[in-house]
Amino acid sequence: MTGVQEARPRGARRWAIDLRPLRVPAYRRVWFGNSVAMFGFQFTAVAVPVEMFGLTKGSFWVGLLGVAGFLPLLVFGLWGGAVADARDRRRVLLGGGVLLWASTVALLAHALLGLGSPLLLLLLVALQSTAFAITSPTRSAILPRLVPDELVPAASTLNFTTFTATSVFGPLAAGLIFAIWRTDVGLPIAYAVDAVLFGASFWATWRLPAMPPEPDPAAENGPRRAGLSSVIDGFRYLATTPVLLLSFGVDLIAMILAMPRALFPEIATERFGNPAAVGWLYSAIAIGSMIGGLTSGWIGRLRRQGLGLVLAVVGWGVAIAAAGLARQLWLMIALLAVAGAADLVSSVLRQSMLLIYAPDRMRGRLQGVNTVVVAGGPRLGDLRAGTMAAGFGGGVAWVAGGLASAVLVVVLAAAFPALLRYRAAASSGDRT
Repeated sequence: MTGVQEARPRGARRWAIDLRPLRVPAYRRVWFGNSVAMFGFQFTAVAVPVEMFGLTKGSFWVGLLGVAGFLPLLVFGLWGGAVADARDRRRVLLGGGVLLWASTVALLAHALLGLGSPLLLLLLVALQSTAFAITSPTRSAILPRLVPDELVPAASTLNFTTFTATSVFGPLAAGLIFAIWRTDVGLPIAYAVDAVLFGASFWATWRLPAMPPEPDPAAENGPRRAGLSSVIDGFRYLATTPVLLLSFGVDLIAMILAMPRALFPEIATERFGNPAAVGWLYSAIAIGSMIGGLTSGWIGRLRRQGLGLVLAVVGWGVAIAAAGLARQLWLMIALLAVAGAADLVSSVLRQSMLLIYAPDRMRGRLQGVNTVVVAGGPRLGDLRAGTMAAGFGGGVAWVAGGLASAVLVVVLAAAFPALLRYRAAASSGDRT
C-alpha cells in the first residue's frame, strides 16, 4: 500500500470528518464490514433484554445480563490481548468471529425453539461476550497495519463515529421490529438480522493478508506465548510508560465518577414527570458523540494530543455536572450531547496515542487492557451513581460526580505532567 497524499483542508473540510482512510482498500473493507456487523449487533443488544424480561417478568434477571457480559470481558479481554500479540491477528479475528457468529445463531435457535431458559440465555450472553473480548483487542491492534501512522487518528475517529451512529439508529430499527411483530416473532427476526449482517465483518476479515506477530527483541525463549506471563509483561510495560498509564487513569476517573446513566430513570420520572424522557437521556450522549465525529476533521491535525485529551475529559465532567443542574429536558439533552462530543474526542485521542506510542508487539495486550477499562469504567460508574443516589439523591450524585471528575483530572494532570507534554509524532511510514 502506498502512502495517502495529504492535501491541506480548506473551509468546511477543516471541520468535516476526515475520510482519507477510506481511500485505503484494506481499511475500507474492514470499516464497512465492522460497521454493518455493529449495526446488526444492536438488534441482539435490544432483543436479549426484551427476551429476558419476557421470560422472568423481573428487572433483576435483566440486570444479571450485565454481569454475564462483563465477567468474561474482564478475563478474556486481557487474554485476548495476549493472543493478539502472539498469534497471526487475521486468524485470531477469524476464529473469534466464528465463535461470535455461533453464539448469535444459538440465540436464534433458543428463540425459535421456544426453550425459554433464563439460565441458558445468560450462558449464551457470556459466550458472546467471550468471543467479543477475544476479537476486540485484535481488531483495534491491526489499525496501524492498515493505514499510515498519520491517518490513525482519522481512522480511529471513523470507527468511533460509526459505532455511535449504530448505537443511535440500530436500537431504533430493532424497536420497529417489536412494534410491528409480537415478541415471539420479533425475537427470531432480530437475531437473524444480526447473524446475517455479521457476514460482512467475516468477509472483510477473510480478505485481510496474514498478520503474524512482529519479533520481540527482548524474547529469550523463542516466540511469545499467550499466557499469564504475557499478560503480566503487558502490565509491566504499561507501568513504565506514564503517558499511557495516565491516559487510562483519566478515562477511568471520567467514567467512574461522572457517568450518569444509572440515574436517568429516576431523573426522568422525578424531575420531568415523564418516564418517556428516559429514552432521550439514554440517546443524548451517543447523539453528541456522533455529531462530534462528523465534525472531527481537526482532531487528526492536533499535535498536543496529551493536552487535548485532558481538556476533553475535563470538558466531559463539566458538561455532565451542568446537565445535572438543568431543569428543562431539552437543555439536559443538549448538555449531555456536549459531553458525548467531548467523550468522542477523548476516546479518539487516547486510542491514537495508544496505537502510535506502543510498539506493535505490545498493542494487542494494551488493547486488551483498554477493552477492560472502556467496558468496566461505565459499569463501575453505574454502581457509584446508584449507591451515591441512594444516600444523597440523584441530583447530588449526578452533579457532584461530574465536578469531582473534572477536578481530579486537573489535579492528576498537574501532578504528573507527562501526559500534558505529550505531542503527536510526525510519522509518515507506509503500511502494506
